[in-house]
Amino acid sequence: MRSHFIAPGLLLMMLLTGCGSVPVPVSLELPAFDADHAVLYYTGFTVGYDSDNKLPAWVAYELTEDEVLADATDRDGKSFKVDRNAGVPQAEDSDYRKSGWSRGHMAPAADFKWSDQAMTETFLFTNCCPQLDKLNGGSWSKLENRVREWAKEMGSVYVVTGPVVGEHENGYIGLNHIPVPDAFFKAVLAADGTGGYQSVAFVMHNIGTSQPYPDCTMTVNELESLLGMDLFHTLPDQLEDKVENRIDRAFWGM
Repeated sequence: MRSHFIAPGLLLMMLLTGCGSVPVPVSLELPAFDADHAVLYYTGFTVGYDSDNKLPAWVAYELTEDEVLADATDRDGKSFKVDRNAGVPQAEDSDYRKSGWSRGHMAPAADFKWSDQAMTETFLFTNCCPQLDKLNGGSWSKLENRVREWAKEMGSVYVVTGPVVGEHENGYIGLNHIPVPDAFFKAVLAADGTGGYQSVAFVMHNIGTSQPYPDCTMTVNELESLLGMDLFHTLPDQLEDKVENRIDRAFWGM
């Protein structure tokens, strides 16, 4: 199983020099790499991994219409596992058991029906965070479904998602001391058909009450300020600030 690990220091040197034996892809969904995070490449998504918190800091991927419509595999027989190839400390199944928190996919399994291997990799703990079940199966799931609808409508969307660890006001779980995130974020970028792009971002708190996704929006620039991250940084400079500083709610059907 397939994760390609690049140590943070080596990754930074490769980005600065353009050298190294493992190619570093440049893709619109990828945030700027943080030298403190390991970067893990899987079949269908990329993870910026926070080894201190034993959680993904972000998970990024492109989702296409063809991938959403594919039906090559399903969840049957798949279970959550430690990625033994990643070389990073991780949660284990025992941390979640009887904790009251679900194993929340950041890259959702349903986005990867096009490949059995890609879907299997979404069940690795490098892609999971403690998430309240009512959020996981409720408002967050509705947002994930809407992203799939956007991919079908627009042909392709670029997604980056992950936890807002915050003050981990709900404490930690398990012997591995995994912090429970305060909230979760998702940012989406799409071509607008005129040679430009549109973006939108969301933050949902890790609580069980209803959080309709149109009420949870913010600009990507606002999300970047919250996270201290540079999202969609491979957009041309002349476009990035314009695209990330506004939400065209009509474009997104909200």
